Amino acid sequence: MKILRARLQDLDRVAVLFNQYRMFYKKPSDLEGARHYLEERLANDESIIFIAVDDDACLGFTQLYPSFSSVYLKPIWKLNDLFIAEQARNKCIGRLLLAAAREHAVLTGSKAVILETDHDNFHAQHLYEKNGYVRDDEVYYYTLTL
Repeated sequence: MKILRARLQDLDRVAVLFNQYRMFYKKPSDLEGARHYLEERLANDESIIFIAVDDDACLGFTQLYPSFSSVYLKPIWKLNDLFIAEQARNKCIGRLLLAAAREHAVLTGSKAVILETDHDNFHAQHLYEKNGYVRDDEVYYYTLTL
């Protein structure tokens, strides 16, 4: 198992997992849309994607978006997406991808890696907490849907 930073040449295999990830969140399958979205992120250097690869098969990914903290005067990373192929779950791939995200944040001098997950996604919550993430019950999260 290797954790690699995805490049444009990895686009097709990452797009398949990204499409499955979106379907997990009740979005309709749109492989071409998923591929196009990721291509724009990678081509414009707008996100960092780490992939878990075993025998050339892509088994999982995480996508990070850069941001900044005005309060801390430092960059931060938003871990926006984490997904493991169903057949590859419970093999520590999530832990390895989280470690890659952490290492990237440290190497870029960031203050934190932040993330959000659904209130009923207990498996993900357990994974995050087991890997040092702390839930913040003090901050309210708001969305303006456009």
